[in-house]
Amino acid sequence: MNTLVSYAGPEDTGDGSARLTLDSPHNRNALSSGLVAQLHAGLRDAAADPNVRVIVLGHTGNTFCAGADLSEATGDPDASPGELAADRAREMAALLRAIVESPRPVIAAVDGHVRAGGMGLVGACDIAVAGPAATFALTEARIGVAPSIISLTLLPKLSPRAAARYFLTGEKFGAAEAAAIGLITLAVDSAGDVETAVAGLVRDLRLGSPQGLAAAKALTTAAVLAGFDRDAERLSVASARMFVSEEAREGMVAFLQKRPPNWAV
Repeated sequence: MNTLVSYAGPEDTGDGSARLTLDSPHNRNALSSGLVAQLHAGLRDAAADPNVRVIVLGHTGNTFCAGADLSEATGDPDASPGELAADRAREMAALLRAIVESPRPVIAAVDGHVRAGGMGLVGACDIAVAGPAATFALTEARIGVAPSIISLTLLPKLSPRAAARYFLTGEKFGAAEAAAIGLITLAVDSAGDVETAVAGLVRDLRLGSPQGLAAAKALTTAAVLAGFDRDAERLSVASARMFVSEEAREGMVAFLQKRPPNWAV
């Protein structure tokens, strides 16, 4: 199996952190079934290691995560499209929940493009640092769907006005705006500053006890997890219904063919 998410434990990092690095350059770290499974496994491994005090989620290349792997979404015509789409939505919900409910604090280290489902990953992390190469966009409406599952981690973080604007327009924005609207914790001035800031946060977090950190994190995530309990299945079904619609199929095929969809012509 190809390695799509690399794992480095405390014996490698030397600072008590586990580093999970999205490393699927052929599809801009898109959320393929393989990448989702490997990231989920890495989170489980980190949470099970008593020597891990904090998890850092980073990336290779100039894209943190491009969102869903649309080549998978439009493939396998012999499969049941609705059930396949619902299963993928549930897998994504489970991945986001694993980040939110991990007993270890999770830091996102971003200095690249973040789109669609990648935004959900950032929203799920406890702390997020972004550099000057980071750009953000919720582009789902432009391909005929909506940021359904990722709304579970984004709506609790974003200001309501910002959520309405960026959910609807799909426009890009940078790290400074991401910090202003609550998506990230800290915008820094250079790529080197991302690692410097993350290293400082790791040092600060190591001053907390494992029990104290887990309990403190649980206070900040209780309402988010209640939202998962209440809405994840409903949103998975709604997301699947949109993904198999004719409008979404046109949007995804148009995206892959690098042409405007029929509603934008």
